[in-house]
Amino acid sequence: MSRIDTTFGNLKRQQRKALIPFITAGDPSQQLTVPLMHGLVAAGADVLELGVPFSDPMADGPVIQRASERALKHGMTLRGVLSMVAEFRKQDATTPVVLMGYGNPIEAMGWEVFAKRCEEVGVDGVLTVDFPPEESHEAFEHLQRHNIAPIFLLAPTTNEARIAQVAKLARGYVYYVSLKGVTGAGNLDLSAIEQKLPQLRKHIKLPIGVGFGIRDAATAKAVSRLCDGVVVGSRIVQEVEDSTEQNVVANVGKLVKELRLAIDQ
Repeated sequence: MSRIDTTFGNLKRQQRKALIPFITAGDPSQQLTVPLMHGLVAAGADVLELGVPFSDPMADGPVIQRASERALKHGMTLRGVLSMVAEFRKQDATTPVVLMGYGNPIEAMGWEVFAKRCEEVGVDGVLTVDFPPEESHEAFEHLQRHNIAPIFLLAPTTNEARIAQVAKLARGYVYYVSLKGVTGAGNLDLSAIEQKLPQLRKHIKLPIGVGFGIRDAATAKAVSRLCDGVVVGSRIVQEVEDSTEQNVVANVGKLVKELRLAIDQ
């Protein structure tokens, strides 16, 4: 059983919901990414989403765009991200790590080389924002061969046929984008999420995580009642941006503890 499956299974038995924070690898510096990952776990994270910085992050709003720009200026690469996961695994063998990014860096490396390296360093899942299921078959085969979960996005506009298609390919969990727009955009309509989830669950047996636009503990708590996991990205990346390198781990940890407490209530 994979780390992702084990984690969600344990949470289900405890009647708890997953907290899935996102940070961008290499932001605020390459040296601080692994300490931040450990800090997130210590503060109550169940699954880590580690962003692979890319020059054209089309699904991301200004906060994560700036984080990608900073990370790229610091020399962050896909190979560097994979090395960070290997470093993280020296102390943490149990927390699932999902790489979230775009297809170009992986295509440049080659899917077979990438998937093999992911397995070697301890990556558990890969979410490629700009790879729809119709284009994912070759990637899916490589990931499956190396025991890496392909994780897909679904949106408020996703139709029934596409939901069914994703249900066949997805492993680990499915990420439901809670609003129309980029990361960190708009205000959540909880009733719209509540109305959409039964349609998703008709096809999807995996856990469903909800993200995009979750800005505070109260929203995280409300969303957690509707799904299996809460994904928080822009709010955490904003905290990274607003902090100094000396206090960033403590500040982000404090925020994640507040989210954890709210979700567990």
